[in-house]
Amino acid sequence: MKTYLDIENWNRKLLYEHFRTLQDPTFGLVSDLDVTRLYESAKSRKESFFVRYLHTCLKVINSIENFKYRIEDKKIAIYNSIHASATIAREDHTFGFSYIEFSEDFQKFYDNFKKEKERISNSKELFPPKYSLGCIHCSAIPWVSFTGHKEPVSGNQNDSVPQLAFGKIKEETNRKKMPVAINVNHALVDGYHVGQFFEKFQLELDKIK
Repeated sequence: MKTYLDIENWNRKLLYEHFRTLQDPTFGLVSDLDVTRLYESAKSRKESFFVRYLHTCLKVINSIENFKYRIEDKKIAIYNSIHASATIAREDHTFGFSYIEFSEDFQKFYDNFKKEKERISNSKELFPPKYSLGCIHCSAIPWVSFTGHKEPVSGNQNDSVPQLAFGKIKEETNRKKMPVAINVNHALVDGYHVGQFFEKFQLELDKIK
C-alpha cells in the first residue's frame, strides 16, 4: 500500500529538484551503535542476533517518514510499511537476496526470516520471487569492524531504496559496539533524518531487556 507526496507543496521541493540534477545524489554515513543489551538478550533467548537488530532497525526506519519515500518516475511514493531485502549467505559463501516482510511482532518477523533463509539455502537464485521498492537493502559484514563503507551505485538517479550494512562487533570498555553504515538518496533524505535514524536506533537498543 502506498500514497503519493504532493511535491509542489513540499517544504523540500527545491532541495529535491536540486539533488535530482546530480549524477550521483547519494550520501552515506557510518556510526557505531552500542548493541550490548540486544546481543546479551539474543544470546540468552537463543535467538538470532542478526534478526534481532534487523527487526529493531526496521522499527526505526518505519518511524521516520522520509525513509518511506521512493522515487517512481516523476512521483514520490510513500510506502505504508518498509520491509527488508537482506543478503542471506549460503554454505558455499555465495548469497541470495531476500524479501523479509516486516511485522511489529518479533516472532512473526522471525518466522518470515526463517522462510526466506530456507528458500535461499535450497536455491541458486539471486533474486527473491517477491519484491517491492518499499524495503531497505541491507547486508551483514561480520568479518570487519569498518569505519567507512561504499555501496555499489547503479547510475540510476531514481534509485532511492536506503542501503545499510552492519559490521563486526568490537569491544570497548566492556561494551559491544557495532558499526552501521547507511546510504540514502539526498533528494529524499537529509543529514537530519539520518541523525534521527541513529538516535532512535540507539534508543531502541537501550530499551532491550
